[in-house]
Amino acid sequence: MVPADPGLTVKEKIQYSLLGIIVVGGSVIIGRSWIKKAAAKHEQTKTLEEGSAPTYAKQIKMAFLNDGWAGTDKAALREAMRTVESKSEFRKVMSSYQRLYNSSLLGDMQKELKSTEYNEMLSIVSAKPEVYSANALPQVTTEQLQSWAKRLKAAFDITYGPFPGTDEPAIKAVFLEIPLQSVFNQVGVVYKTLYGNDLKADLKSELEFWEYDPMMQLIYSKPKN
Repeated sequence: MVPADPGLTVKEKIQYSLLGIIVVGGSVIIGRSWIKKAAAKHEQTKTLEEGSAPTYAKQIKMAFLNDGWAGTDKAALREAMRTVESKSEFRKVMSSYQRLYNSSLLGDMQKELKSTEYNEMLSIVSAKPEVYSANALPQVTTEQLQSWAKRLKAAFDITYGPFPGTDEPAIKAVFLEIPLQSVFNQVGVVYKTLYGNDLKADLKSELEFWEYDPMMQLIYSKPKN
């Protein structure tokens, strides 16, 4: 409030007004900061609950931090993303991450990963059901087939600086998830439709000759149908 003093000059009245705005604005900022810290502290207590959204959010953050080493722990990040059971649950993870770290999960992921790795993580989420049901019979959906095909293509397209490369752990993760040899053949059909290439031919091109057979053995060791 500006003091009701007729002796104040216009300049002094303006200064008092500005001072009042600064005090009120500062109080609002401090209040918001306190609320965010309280929310983060409350969310932190939930990270001890196995399978909870805050727990997944913390695991993802820890993968970004990588125990202080340069880069992101891709294997830990991939495992956390695979463990989240549905799209709706992943949205909860994103909200929890925002409360815990006052930062966007997808934004941080985009900063931490190469574009091919980022696309792989999005493909993992896109294949999940909207809502998880423990009683639902496991089935391979079109979305799942497309997700596997896209993840394989992302693994083939990765680069290390100016040099092309291959993300072998990402390929292995897909092969471990594919349940049957017949499903692998379906992934090949989808891959051909999406990219116009033969999946096995691309695998042979991307993997060293000593890597190809052990990788394919992960598929051939599964039931045919």
